[in-house]
Amino acid sequence: MDIIELLKSEYISAIFGGVGGVITAWLSHRLVSRRGIFSYFVNHNRVGITTQDSVFGNVAVTWNNEPAKHLFFSTIELKNDSLNDYENVVINAYTSNTLLLTEFTQIVDSPTTLHPTERYLEKIKVNAGQTPTDTQRITFHGQREYIIPVFNRGQKVKIQYLNSASSDEVPSIWLSALIKGVRLKFQVPRPHILGIPRSSAAIVGAIIGLIGLIPLVSLVTNPWLLAMATLVYGYLVVIPGAYFLISIRKVRELIGG
Repeated sequence: MDIIELLKSEYISAIFGGVGGVITAWLSHRLVSRRGIFSYFVNHNRVGITTQDSVFGNVAVTWNNEPAKHLFFSTIELKNDSLNDYENVVINAYTSNTLLLTEFTQIVDSPTTLHPTERYLEKIKVNAGQTPTDTQRITFHGQREYIIPVFNRGQKVKIQYLNSASSDEVPSIWLSALIKGVRLKFQVPRPHILGIPRSSAAIVGAIIGLIGLIPLVSLVTNPWLLAMATLVYGYLVVIPGAYFLISIRKVRELIGG
């Protein structure tokens, strides 16, 4: 058997294919594991507003007997979008145009709540018989610092604040995190289908439809039937796109271990 026939052997091809697949998976894992992404979005709901109106009358909003002109309930959802798990993640929440009042934190789908860091507690610590300083008041109402003991891939953290905005504008509350190899990005909430952004599912579904349309045109001779099939697929285009992206996500998770 010469070298050409040896290379044509299906057994040799299977061996080389298997080795190539293992090397590709290993390289993909190395590349993906180097990148970490945390994403978050913020949703604000107005609770009440203090106003004086000549038609509807006067409305006054208070919090613990203190006046609050613009009271909001803000929800932040942070997600680990990477393929890595992290420990002792420190997350900072901060604002410049509202006063953070009370809060509720939770690791989604668990009873675990977040705790402030020791550094933050030391900043706002008030000894017995003393009153908070102006700096401590500004720190408490303007920022928070939490530690997440374990932040697994795909896990979500929810942080909710009752806050009093300083103007008619919707308050701005941001997150920051300094973690090696991790990028934190703000993401505007988008409609989802099956856990996939609808816009992404629609684009992928349209591409799949165009690829499938080529053999369909040659197989179907009835133009009305072809038009009806195209119309139905166009109406349901997001579904195959969503399932395709879900399968890609599963493959990524398998590659990432």
